Amino acid sequence: MSGGTGGWERLRADADRLLGQGRVEEAVAAYQKLLAARADLPDSWYNLAYLQRSARRFEEALSSYGEAIRHRVERPEEVHLNRAAILSEHLERGAEAEAELREALRLNPRFVPAWLNLGNLYEDEGRAAEARGAYESALEVDPRNGRALARLSAIATFEGRPEATLPLLRKALAESGGDPETQAEISFAAGHALDALGRYDEAFAMFEAANRTARTAIPPQFRYVAEAHERLVDALIETFPLGVSAAAGTGAEPPVFICGLFRSGSTLAEQILARHSQVRAGGELEFIPALVHGTLQPYPRALGSASAETLEQLGSAYLEHLTQLFPDAARVTDKRPDNFLHIGLIKAMFPDAKIVHTVRSPLDNILSIYFVYFHDSVGYGFDLRDIVHWHGQYLRLMDHWKAVYPGDIHDLAYDDLVRDPRGSIGGLLEFLELPWEDDVLGESGVAGPVRTASVWQVRQPLHQRSSGRWRNYNRHVSDVTAALGLDTQKKG
Repeated sequence: MSGGTGGWERLRADADRLLGQGRVEEAVAAYQKLLAARADLPDSWYNLAYLQRSARRFEEALSSYGEAIRHRVERPEEVHLNRAAILSEHLERGAEAEAELREALRLNPRFVPAWLNLGNLYEDEGRAAEARGAYESALEVDPRNGRALARLSAIATFEGRPEATLPLLRKALAESGGDPETQAEISFAAGHALDALGRYDEAFAMFEAANRTARTAIPPQFRYVAEAHERLVDALIETFPLGVSAAAGTGAEPPVFICGLFRSGSTLAEQILARHSQVRAGGELEFIPALVHGTLQPYPRALGSASAETLEQLGSAYLEHLTQLFPDAARVTDKRPDNFLHIGLIKAMFPDAKIVHTVRSPLDNILSIYFVYFHDSVGYGFDLRDIVHWHGQYLRLMDHWKAVYPGDIHDLAYDDLVRDPRGSIGGLLEFLELPWEDDVLGESGVAGPVRTASVWQVRQPLHQRSSGRWRNYNRHVSDVTAALGLDTQKKG
C-alpha cells in the first residue's frame, strides 16, 4: 500500500468516474493504478474485470474476477456467473464454465441466474435431461420464471411431447403478474407448442400476443427505426468498395464466413461443414461486430480512411484470436448471420475470404423470425412490417455485395438443401475448394456446442417439415405476401 488513505481514495474516485463515463481503456488504466496502490478492494477488482471483458481482454478479466473473489467480494456467486459466461461464450471452455456455475450454486443454491445459465449450457451441448433438471431447479426457487418454463417447453416439444407443458404455460401466463418479459417468454413457448400440435390459428394468436408484449419491453434505443437502417445500408453501399484499401492478406487461411438472415439455415450449414475433416465449427463469433461497434466507429465512415496496413493488422488480430480458440483447426467457420451487413469489411480484411450466404423462402424466413423471442437484440423482430422492411434492405445490400464481389459469395438455399442434400452440399464444398467426404451427409451428430434459437431442431436429421411452413399460416399473412409481391397460390 502506498500514497496514504487520501491518495488511494482519489485514485478510486478517478477510476469510478471514468467507468461511469464509459471511457473503457482509461478506466482500465485507472483501476490498475488504484489496485497497485491498494490491492484489497474487491469491488474495484470487479469493476476492472467488467471493463476488461468489455474490451475483449477475456483472460485478464478472468484473472481480475478471481482477485475479486480472493478479496471476498460480496455475492461471489455473481462473479462465478460472469466467469462462466466468458468461458462458455468467448473462450470455448465449456467444462470450466460448468464448474464455475456449480461453484456459484454451491455458494447460493437459490441463485436462479446460475440455474438458468447451467440449463442453457447443457442445451448448447445437447444434454436434454441435465438441462431439464437445471430448469426445474430454477422453478423450485421461482415457480413463475418465464425463461425456465419456456426452455422446459422447448425440450418437451423436441422430445415429441408438446402437449405436456401447455397447461403449465397457460397457468403461468395467467399468474405472470404483468411482467412483460415473463409474459413474452411464456407466450412464445406456448405458440411453439401449439404449432407442433398443428393448432395453427391458436399458435398465430399466441405469437401475435407474444410480440405485442415483447415490444413493450424493448428499451427505446433498441427499437427498430426504418429510416436509420436505410441510411446504414446507403452508407455501406457508398463505402464499399470505393475508398477502402483492401489488405494484402496474411497468407493464412481466412475463416469461412456464413451469414444471411436469422433463421435462414446458417446453423445447419455450419454443422454440415463441421462434419468435414478439414473444418471446425466456430459458432457465432463476435470479432466482426466488436470491430464495428468499437475500433471502427463511426462505421462505416471510418473505413474510408483506413489503410491497407490497418486492415491487415485487423485481419491478423482476428486470425490470432481464432488460433487461441481453435489451435489445431485447419479451417474455422464464423457463423454470425448478421455479418451480411459487413461483407465489405470482411473482404477488405480478407480479400480471399469465401462467403456462404444462407437463403430461405421469404415467407418461411419472415415468419420464423416473428416466432422467436430475440429480446432486444433483434429490434425489428417483433412486428411483421418491420421484418418485411429489414428483409427488403437485406436484399438490396446483398445485390450490391454480389455485384462487387462476384464469385466470392455462394447462395446455399435451405429448401434445396433439404430436398437434395448431396447436390447442395456438393456445390458448397466445391465453392470452398474442399474434397467430398461422405460424413457431411451424416444423419445426426453435432460438432461442438450449438448456440442458436434452433438448438434442438439442428440436432434432428435433415427433414422438409420447415420448408413451406408458411402455408399453415397463409390466412394470417396476406399483408406480408402483398408487401413482398408474392403469389401464394403458386408453389414455393
